Order: sequence, then structure tokens, then C-alpha cells
Amino acid sequence: MFVITQSCCSDAACVSVCPVNCIHPTPEERGFGTSDILHIDPEACIDCGACADACPVDAIFPAENLGTRDKVFIEINADYYKNNPDVKSGWSDVVYPEIPKLPAGLRVALVGTGPSGGYALRTLLDRTEASVTVIDKLPTPGGLVRAGVAPDHPGTKGVLRGFDLLYRDPRVTMATNVEVGEGEGQITPAELAEHFDAVFYAVGASESRRLGIPGEDLPGSTSATELVAWYNAVPGADAAPPIRRSTDADPASGRAVIVGTGNVALDVARILVSPPELLATTDIADRALDILRQQNVHEVVLLGRRDQAHAAYTSAEYRALSTIPGVEVVVVDDADGAGVPDLTGPADPDNRRIVFLFHSTPDEILGDERVEGVTVTTGGKTHRIDADLAVRSIGYRSVPIGGLPFDDARGLFPNVDGRMLDDAGEIIPGSYVLGWAKRGPSGGIGANKKCAQLTVEDFIRDAVDGKLVRTTRQPGEFTSLLRKRTRHIIGYRGIRAIDRIERRRGSEQGRPRVKFTRVGDMVGAAGWRKR
Repeated sequence: MFVITQSCCSDAACVSVCPVNCIHPTPEERGFGTSDILHIDPEACIDCGACADACPVDAIFPAENLGTRDKVFIEINADYYKNNPDVKSGWSDVVYPEIPKLPAGLRVALVGTGPSGGYALRTLLDRTEASVTVIDKLPTPGGLVRAGVAPDHPGTKGVLRGFDLLYRDPRVTMATNVEVGEGEGQITPAELAEHFDAVFYAVGASESRRLGIPGEDLPGSTSATELVAWYNAVPGADAAPPIRRSTDADPASGRAVIVGTGNVALDVARILVSPPELLATTDIADRALDILRQQNVHEVVLLGRRDQAHAAYTSAEYRALSTIPGVEVVVVDDADGAGVPDLTGPADPDNRRIVFLFHSTPDEILGDERVEGVTVTTGGKTHRIDADLAVRSIGYRSVPIGGLPFDDARGLFPNVDGRMLDDAGEIIPGSYVLGWAKRGPSGGIGANKKCAQLTVEDFIRDAVDGKLVRTTRQPGEFTSLLRKRTRHIIGYRGIRAIDRIERRRGSEQGRPRVKFTRVGDMVGAAGWRKR
């Protein structure tokens, strides 16, 4: 029997290769995209191993090969079928997709290289003969897989290996270090529409929502988005969070408060309290590792507005907290606020712990020149938490792009089934949006895969129905435009050069890679000489 473990990204490649339909939920079933992981039916599994071969993140293993920490997933996989008796496994008929006849010579631009962009590219290459130009504002592709997945979750990043194979396809042209917008040196959306038959925007949701409480702008108050970018080596996120330094005259508390209980909040909590020597074996940014060693946070308090049953994290992420060496997890889930520990004064320097306070909302971030604490109401009772760092992790929104319509209230690009709408609510022919930029920040990698596939299918229908405005420009004209507008365009060869150097630097330190944190260094590694 094979078992799916915590690293599962719900890519669902395993679903399509299983001959007995024993992996659920499938992309067509309820719960897909919100389920922690996919699950193998132990009664139906025939031990063929096709799922393990197809898994892009190496999350599937024979039950007898599981380590001590992962044996719990045998029960988790089986319980899914006990709790969902209507889910049926078994042999099923093969259904072949209809392959419509598309216009010849289609040219497509794809902006963004995160999961939704990667899966859109795969679907375009599988279902059409179109040539695709892939654009990203950073020199390195990967989007939030590279820049958002926690350093201590390397398995999830394995999905990038499959995308890298797509970038090598002769129909694909990579153009990274290229920004889309209406600023200086940028390629405008209008120019993309002029040079391509269709443009897909897979630009994610990278801006954090605000709390709207007093003290939110104090030094030491930050967002999970900024913190994650900082420790994941995203260029432009160089500034360390202004965490209070401890002195004899002014001792720091050694405590951080995180508002929110989603998976990103748990990632941040885990990184903050993990022993630095453990983080030193990952691809965490050197700039973050140095600061985390100095600050030595010993306690993180997470605030959840409702009860634990309605927490936004998945059980797999919550379970991962128990694997951090020497870290205690404390849960306070009393609706009347009883049981809240005393969180004033410094944290215990001899212990590390993560404290969940449910039924809790922040009222004010306290401090004169920096964060010194947070006033919190738990179950109707107001109390103070001393802290050196306050992090908001309450949701995300897309960032507007000059030249494109934007729904500021919802924080996404207005669309109907991925077809972008103009300011008058009319469909813009040939303009599509994918992933979180399309539907908001919900669902993980698997949900983005399904979203991308559906949007590409809509594009295919539009192409067949003659709803695209075909470009009259020649392919070389866009290349000329890029060279005039962008000084250092990086293609696939340059991307691979950056990857090789990062991996080599990592191997010298016993780490997966040591990432570049400056665009200029990436450009140099890609083969561009400094002028």
C-alpha cells in the first residue's frame, strides 16, 4: 500500500495515472484545493507505484518505508475514506479529451512563473501548438514556490523541476528580469496585446491586508508577506524587520505576536522559533539567518479570531509544529478567555514555545518608538502581551499593474471565468488572468493547477470560436521591443546559470542552495557583464 504524506501539494498528477481511481479528492470532487493533502484508499490501492513516480514533490511512499514521523499518515489516508463513505474507488473508463482544431500560428504571452503560470504553460503546450513567451519581473522563475514556500519545506519546491522541463521546450521563449506595467523601462499591457494573440496574467497576490488598528505602523510591526520575502531571499526585501535588541538596561521580551492562523502564519512562527542550527541546513537567506541567530525569539503567540475548529491552517501544517526540536505547542481555546497564560514580561529563555490564543482579536500595537507589546481581547477579556515583533497575516491581495483594470475593493483583476474585464465590465478579447490574481488568495498549488487548466480551456474555446484579435506583428518585432526597453533580458540559459551557481554555493555549505538576494548579482551570474 502506498501512502501520501505531508509534502503533498495537491498537484493531482497522481490522480491521472492511478489505474484504479483510488486517490481522492480528485479535481472534480468537493474538497479539492482545500483538503490538506490527497489520500490513497488503502482498500483499493494495488501497489503499482504509478502515483509515486508521478508525484512532483516526492510525497508518496510505500507504507513499510515510512519513517517514524510519517507513519501517522497511514491512518490519515485511511480516515479520509472512513469519514467520506460516498467517495468510491475502483477501475474506471479512460476518457479522452476532445481536441478542437485551432488556428495555426498562435502566439501567446504568459506573465508570471508561479504555480498557476507553470500549469498554464503545461496546458498550453499539451493542448495547443502555440508558441509561448514567458515573462517574469525577477531573473529567476518560480513565483511563490521559490519566494513563498518555507525554507524548511524543501519537498514542496520539487514542483519547479517539472516546470523547468517546460521552459526547455522549443516553442517556449523565456524572458525574465522583464517588468510589465506603464513605468519607465516596462513593457505595457497594450504592447503585449499588440504583439500576441492572447496574454495570460499569472501575477499572484503579494500585498498584505492591513489590520487597521493603532500602532500598526510602528517599527517592529510588519506583515507576513514582507517577513517571508525577507527570509526567502526575494530581491528588494533586503531590510530586516526592526526587531528590538536586548540590552542590560532595556531587555527585549524574546516574544513575537502573529495575527492570523493560516498556513503562512504557522510558517512564520515555525521559522522564528526554530533553532538557528536547524535553519542553517535550508536555503533560507543568509541575511535572515544572521538576524535570527542574534534575536533568538523563544516564544511566538498566534491570535485566532474564532475557535480552533475554524482555524485557517491545515492539519498537516499544524502537525509540522510538533516536529520542531525542543518547541512546546500550547493551545488556549476557551470562549470565555479562561486559561490565558501570563504573557507580560520576557519569555523564558530556556524554553521555546508556540502559543495559540483563539477567540482573540488585537486592539492596539503598543510602543512609543518601536513595538513593545499588543493589547488583545480574548473571550471578552482584555490583556497585554509583551512583544518585540508584531506580524499581520490576515490575507493577501494582488498588486495593480499599470494599464490593466483592477478591482481595488476585492484586491484582484476583474474577470469572468478568467476572461479579463475592462472598466465598463466588458470582456477584453485575448486577455486572461489566472490563480490568486483571478479568484483571490485561496487554495494552494493544486487549486492553482485546476484554475490554470480551466482558464486555458476557455482560451482554446475563444480561439476556436474566432473571438481572439490576431496580431499582425512579426515575432521578431517583440524581441526588438524587449531589447530597446529592458537592458538585461535573461533567457533560459541565463536562468540555468543562476541555478547552477546557487546550488554550487549551497553545496559548499551543506545546503540545498544559497540564493542571490540582489538582482544585479543574478544578472551577473546569468552572464551579463557589468558596465
